[in-house]
Amino acid sequence: MPQNIYTSFFDYLELEKKNSVHTVTAYRADLLSFAGFIAETYGQEDLKQVNYSQVRSWIVQLVEQGMSNNSINRKVSSLKAFYRFLQKSKQLETSPLAKHRALKTSRNLQVPFSEGEMEQALGQVQAEGFEEVRNKLMVELFYSTGVRRSELINIRLQDVDMTTGLLKVKGKGNKERFVPLLPGIVNTLKGYLNEREGVKNAVSEDFLFLTAAGVKTYDSLVYRTINNYFRGISSKLKKSPHILRHSFATHLLNQGAHLNAVKELLGHSSLAATQVYTHNSMAELNKVYRNAHPRNNKKGL
Repeated sequence: MPQNIYTSFFDYLELEKKNSVHTVTAYRADLLSFAGFIAETYGQEDLKQVNYSQVRSWIVQLVEQGMSNNSINRKVSSLKAFYRFLQKSKQLETSPLAKHRALKTSRNLQVPFSEGEMEQALGQVQAEGFEEVRNKLMVELFYSTGVRRSELINIRLQDVDMTTGLLKVKGKGNKERFVPLLPGIVNTLKGYLNEREGVKNAVSEDFLFLTAAGVKTYDSLVYRTINNYFRGISSKLKKSPHILRHSFATHLLNQGAHLNAVKELLGHSSLAATQVYTHNSMAELNKVYRNAHPRNNKKGL
């Protein structure tokens, strides 16, 4: 298949669909992996001539390699996007994946940090020095705003308005939203910005979060920072930025926040995406109900 078809597809994802660089990179890896399989297995270069049985054989190979159903479904999703693009651009009439059904997956409910764990994390010894203050700010921003990791990394200095107490966040599809900043966060921000001034190259860099070398921070650094921050506090297996986002939403719902308000704060396009967080809040509500209802305190009931 001509290379410019791939290029056109990736440009479409980035420029028209407004996907992030991280997403486009994942789509590229999935598509090129599939193209490599088709070329090696069937000696075929043109993906427009692929049929569903060939796609199925690729999926079977992924299963045999021990890949999870979730990961396989994500790869197939990339392939579906490519064939939808070919259809939209009138290069293909029917997608070979038109009748494909996703592999069954079990939903693993991610357990948020408890409110106690968050209090312990945020009440740790006073942070000192650039990296400690930066790391504390990361934790506070994740927990108090519910931003995604990619959103936090791409916050620019001009996105933070400490006068109004608002943070401008650029989410999926470059959709912007404003999230309020708690007074405590503003204080941490001020302390961080003071430390940031002493970092090399900071003057010429307009991203809020920098490494100690003065360059924009990156995915693995943020993940590692959060994981290390909670290592001695929580025994949960997963300690990630997403768990902090999950904790943000769950704790708001536990305290009576309206689902629609949480949806707007998280930057979800549909209420269905936000409803996943109601599982934990309902569990908390049930516990409160059982402990508080007078009928449940009577013997035999």
